[in-house]
Amino acid sequence: MTAPGSPDGGTASPGPDELEAQFAQWRHYVRRRPELQRADAEELEDHLRGSVDELIAAGLRPDEAFLVAVKRLGGLDELSREFAREHSERLWKQLVLTGGTDDPERDNRSRRDLVAMIVCAVGAAVSIKLPALFGLDFDQDGAFYAPNFALFTLPWLAAYLAWRRRAGTAVIGVMVALFALGAVAANVYPLAENSQSLVLTTIHLPIALWFVVGLAYVSDDLRSSRRRMDFIRFTGECFVYFVLIALGGGVLTAFTVGTFQAIGIDPEGFVSQWLLPCGVVAAVVVAGWLVEAKQSVVENIAPVLTRLFTPLFTAALLAFLIAIVWTTAGINVEREALILFDLLLVVVLGLLLYSISARDPLAPPGLFDRLQLALVVSALIIDVLVLWAITERITEYGTTPNKAAALGENVILLANLAWSAWLVLGFVRRRTPFAALERWQTGYLPVYAGWAWIVVLLFPPLFSYL
Repeated sequence: MTAPGSPDGGTASPGPDELEAQFAQWRHYVRRRPELQRADAEELEDHLRGSVDELIAAGLRPDEAFLVAVKRLGGLDELSREFAREHSERLWKQLVLTGGTDDPERDNRSRRDLVAMIVCAVGAAVSIKLPALFGLDFDQDGAFYAPNFALFTLPWLAAYLAWRRRAGTAVIGVMVALFALGAVAANVYPLAENSQSLVLTTIHLPIALWFVVGLAYVSDDLRSSRRRMDFIRFTGECFVYFVLIALGGGVLTAFTVGTFQAIGIDPEGFVSQWLLPCGVVAAVVVAGWLVEAKQSVVENIAPVLTRLFTPLFTAALLAFLIAIVWTTAGINVEREALILFDLLLVVVLGLLLYSISARDPLAPPGLFDRLQLALVVSALIIDVLVLWAITERITEYGTTPNKAAALGENVILLANLAWSAWLVLGFVRRRTPFAALERWQTGYLPVYAGWAWIVVLLFPPLFSYL
């Protein structure tokens, strides 16, 4: 039996309800843009509806008319940036202030977000001072504070994001269980201060717990690869905001110390015991709030960073490979060198992820995509060389926690970089859809999280002698 509105017997054309659902999705996206007030969004919607009506009257189906009309309307990012340039006074108010729109619901939500952020930031600052009640000191008990530092701040950031996303009870229960597991892993093993496993726990526990923060971030749509990609962008922009806050805090601290010392008061104890630790953990929550509150007010940081650093890192990696061939020198696999190489490869992967998160999936491949292919292939070759050096050392001298952790991390990076290079090559040659690369990268995130948890939970008992 032929479906109504489908003369050829195929799938029924979208009716008024489906078209209104598309308008509702578009309206929701537009109103998330802080630089566009409600009246401006309504004006854009009027233009869009008029264009859709004209196209339907010309014979297009409603869904086709909607897509064409949106395309004609222009990229929303371009429109919003143009609008922001013409209304710079409003833009800067929104950058600095909370609220200030003509939408009471949005203003109330912004105020609630601000209050929630303050509560969580204060909670983080208070929590890092609680161990002092039991006689633990930052200077004397570094073996306690180092692996536990992430536990004083990331649960509060996750709590803020879960509150903002209205996370369900099941998601909250999983998050609490994972944070509790992290606390057990950081404190149950009796590790010496010079233990390699202590260093590995200090490095990997924040990584493992950051993916718990990611669970809070995507709790409003757990199955969406786009939300997971948004979390990648959130990670990078949160880091940038944190660095900016830290730089400003450093200047403030220097002025505070200098001015008080000028009148004979030494604030060094207050700065080291209160201002710095409380400020650092609170700044992580504030940075997360800033990314959430000010997203898309100005051009996202992701495309700026990728465009700037991709050519530089490509040149650096190519120069390194040429130097290895020229000097025939081997790669040092001591702990510091392993950490350096792993960080380098992670940064390369981060640049690729940022590019994916910021790229228009419909745009054809260009020179920048070929440059990224060169970057990924260079990183892949370096990863192979590092793995070769690690394997040789393990075969000759045996394994250590550092080498075992680096081996696992580089195997994971090798698999990801190899398949990423293949997908980017296919995209450049117009044989692989861009969405395949996005699905691969977001689907690989649990692998990184899983390895971080393995290092934290299993390495201390496995290598208790080191």
